[in-house]
Amino acid sequence: MNVSQDKEHFRDSIGTITDDGKRNHIFPKKPKGKFTNYRTYVSWFLLLQLIFAPFIKVNGNQFILLNVMERKFNIFGQPFWPQDFHLLVLSMLVGIVFIILFTVIFGRIFCGWMCPQTIFMEMIFRKIEFWIEGDRGKQIRLDKQPWTAEKIRKKGLKWFIFFLISFILSNVFLAYFIGSDVLLQYITDNPLNHVGILLKLLVFTLIFFFVFAWFREQVCIIVCPYGRLQGVLLDRKSIVVAYDHKRGEDKNGRKIIRKNEDRAALGHGDCIDCNQCVVVCPTGIDIRNGTQLECVNCTVCIDACDEIMDKIGFEKGLIRYASEDDITEGKKFKFDTRIKAYTAVLTILVTVLVTLLFLRADIEATILRLPGQMFTTTEDVVSNIYTFKLINKTVNDLENVEIKLISHNGEIKMVGGKSNVLKGSLKEGTIFIEIEKKDLTSSKEKLKIGIYADGKLIETTSTNFPGPIK
Repeated sequence: MNVSQDKEHFRDSIGTITDDGKRNHIFPKKPKGKFTNYRTYVSWFLLLQLIFAPFIKVNGNQFILLNVMERKFNIFGQPFWPQDFHLLVLSMLVGIVFIILFTVIFGRIFCGWMCPQTIFMEMIFRKIEFWIEGDRGKQIRLDKQPWTAEKIRKKGLKWFIFFLISFILSNVFLAYFIGSDVLLQYITDNPLNHVGILLKLLVFTLIFFFVFAWFREQVCIIVCPYGRLQGVLLDRKSIVVAYDHKRGEDKNGRKIIRKNEDRAALGHGDCIDCNQCVVVCPTGIDIRNGTQLECVNCTVCIDACDEIMDKIGFEKGLIRYASEDDITEGKKFKFDTRIKAYTAVLTILVTVLVTLLFLRADIEATILRLPGQMFTTTEDVVSNIYTFKLINKTVNDLENVEIKLISHNGEIKMVGGKSNVLKGSLKEGTIFIEIEKKDLTSSKEKLKIGIYADGKLIETTSTNFPGPIK
């Protein structure tokens, strides 16, 4: 890197803060190009998934539900219970290792292509801003001018739309946590009947509005821990959005292009110092300074540079996806020991998760002796009282559910008789287990018990059966 052109003062501060400590508002130029189009397609796909996921039903179950208060969880239409918490933890570990692996290989590609903050900011709020206030130059002029009727009209319209979208997003996120059916009920009902929910919605609406109307890129720079994590994970082999300083600088650095000049003879590189990669950046950095904390790998600088290179007849790719080793030494990417280790860990975790999902019981049964109760005996029979919990994790109702002994001869009497367990619900009750004394071999017998639905065995469980000392 040509350090003489930049004294690396940029590493002592962030681009959104001025030298006197004030907020430096970023006004990026409207991006266009191949990568911008690709990101737009990906973003709209993810946005549609985010908006419609809580309203899609699979066998009557919400596609994604994260109701923490009532401990109801649906993942891809399959109900999960607090008893499946280990699967949630394992899924989170898989996600973390997956992001780490992708960061090691591709840098902050998640931030630029899939992060909700980036998608909302660049694909919704920023586009509305371009539509109302115009491109970079018009936005800067509008920001500097006094509060005329034009400025009040444009700013007021923009903020109103921002607030409206923030309110819609708050409702969508609320649907994930309380259920879409409950949300629709609240919407169609009198708002005064649900003042508490309405106040919470307004609070989250104001948070969204604050983030996307003012705080913006500072979420990625200041708040998000992932930006700092990349400094630990990235190395010279990681593929990131990078400036080819060898080609761009050559011997005597970058220079504005002159007509009919021989840049190779003058020792200048292909970078013509047009500054387009800087003005288009949503976090206000100069990618030519190398990998920086603020860079989210959004690729807009690639599109801006490629457009200039195409206009002046130079080869594209001055800014591109590349590793530092690729640029400085021409070494192509290859799997090293660290990447192989992460891949192995990820493979093991995914294998364990998939195995546990396949082995996950559709019915979870828990049978426990009633606390504080002693066994009772008659001349030939020992009896104990138990409570049972049956969790139906399937998407179908279970009918004529009964509990029977498998390991011993005896009888289980369900209080209330056979019952039904609705899909995604919990059934609790009381049972009496009676076994003849002659069939007991110890004072603490281990029983195997079967759960039957319509006469078919669907799950087994075990419990202890205390009795008189032999």
